[in-house]
Amino acid sequence: MKQIADLYVRVSTDEQADKGYSQRNQEEVLKKYCQINNIGIRDIIYEDHSAKTFVRPKWKLLLVNLKRFKNKTDLVLFTKWDRFSRNAGDAYQMINTLRKLGVEPQAIEQPLDLSVPENKMMLAFYLAVPEVENDRRALNVFHGMRRAKKEGRYVSQAPIGYVNRTKDDGSKYISIKEPEASIMRWAFNEIAKGIFCTEDIHKMARKRGIKTGKHSFWLAVRNPLYCGKIRVPQYKDEESYLVNGQHEAIISEELFYKVQDIVDGRKKVIRPKVETILELPLRGFLKCPVCGKVLSGSKSKGRKKYYAYYHCYKGCTHRSNADEVNHLFIQELLQYAPRKEYKKVYSIIILEAYKEQTKERQNEKAQLLNQIKDYENRLTKARDLLMTNQIDSADYRDIKSDYGDKLARLQARYNGLNTDDNDIEKLLNQGIENLFRIHSIYENSEFVACRDLIGSIYPENLIFDGMGFRTTRINEAVQLMYLINKQLDSKEKGTNQKCFDLSLMVGDEGFEPPTPSV
Repeated sequence: MKQIADLYVRVSTDEQADKGYSQRNQEEVLKKYCQINNIGIRDIIYEDHSAKTFVRPKWKLLLVNLKRFKNKTDLVLFTKWDRFSRNAGDAYQMINTLRKLGVEPQAIEQPLDLSVPENKMMLAFYLAVPEVENDRRALNVFHGMRRAKKEGRYVSQAPIGYVNRTKDDGSKYISIKEPEASIMRWAFNEIAKGIFCTEDIHKMARKRGIKTGKHSFWLAVRNPLYCGKIRVPQYKDEESYLVNGQHEAIISEELFYKVQDIVDGRKKVIRPKVETILELPLRGFLKCPVCGKVLSGSKSKGRKKYYAYYHCYKGCTHRSNADEVNHLFIQELLQYAPRKEYKKVYSIIILEAYKEQTKERQNEKAQLLNQIKDYENRLTKARDLLMTNQIDSADYRDIKSDYGDKLARLQARYNGLNTDDNDIEKLLNQGIENLFRIHSIYENSEFVACRDLIGSIYPENLIFDGMGFRTTRINEAVQLMYLINKQLDSKEKGTNQKCFDLSLMVGDEGFEPPTPSV
């Protein structure tokens, strides 16, 4: 009786499938074999999928047909056993599955009579060779990528804000891609402020133009690649560590570790709503004067219209009319509004105050250097204990991992204090220009858009007690600006005191701006 066969033609890459060279050759060889051996052909299956597993679209469809038309096919023919599988364990299971369906798999260039027990040794050899080849190739790729990471080269798919490039010599690298890089820089800075949670900042970043999902954004926030570092993962006895990358960094190391503290929960995060109701621009910035919780806000329907209120929750009944609070807050902000005709005075005095204050940075740098040296000495001592067999390698790895992370953070803080201050005048002028906007915030309906400005003026939340606003701290530069305004007012009234008599040292924390009268 004439046997019936299905021909299985598989290639390993899309390129081979597109060009069709390997497929046409396999098909021709299989058809000629069937013709010589008087075997009928029922179907030809073309596959362009890896043989590491049997999770292949065309193979799964073949199995369905074999079960549906049981006893209609006697053979599944392919050229070599590596066309059938490159995994010995999976191959044996699939051979048993086919035999239960009455189908015999056979490689025409490596024929084996599987009813002979000794031939199973040859089958094991045929199946093990391609599996070993795959494993060796994968191991070579792994070591090659690890070597590239140690050299500071990023060889994977570029993350958000970067794009893969190829040099003339064929080597791969990544470069900054705009505007995604600027959006990611903005996102890191927003997370570091500790105002909004990462999920909310992801939503805002998507509105700005990035198209990544929530999980990818979270991985990006945790990736030291953005501060110019590449992580070399742990392998065998070699610990995980960071190396300097050859790519351009988007953010500083100091900012990166500050963000890690936020997402790790080491620092408190204020979580106001991202979507702000126009009538409730201060929601998330006010604290309840009764219980201290951050006030929420909502609108309630009256007889003729809706009325907005800032209110507490969870048993606390405190609430304040939003229109009154907003009006008083505008009056509060106008105290700090600079006067355009005295812009140069503001710049000179605040710049001098900044230079006076930064003297403390030298003391902080010295303290950080001492801490860095202390941890380096501890690591050296741990290494000596390891060399003298007083501690085992596992304990040393734990110590190195713990101290290594602390050293990286301290070094990042130290580098952050060493940043160049040449652009301070430019930043100062830009900040003063932003403060000029206070005059038009409410009139031009820009109140909601200026939440960042409000947050920068008041680093801590405000308390509205029904008469005015109180806070534990105000931006030092804005505080100086308020003092300058007072001096200017007194000068206009006839006093002889000069603005330059102001102290260049800002006040301590606990300064409370004057409470405006109702």
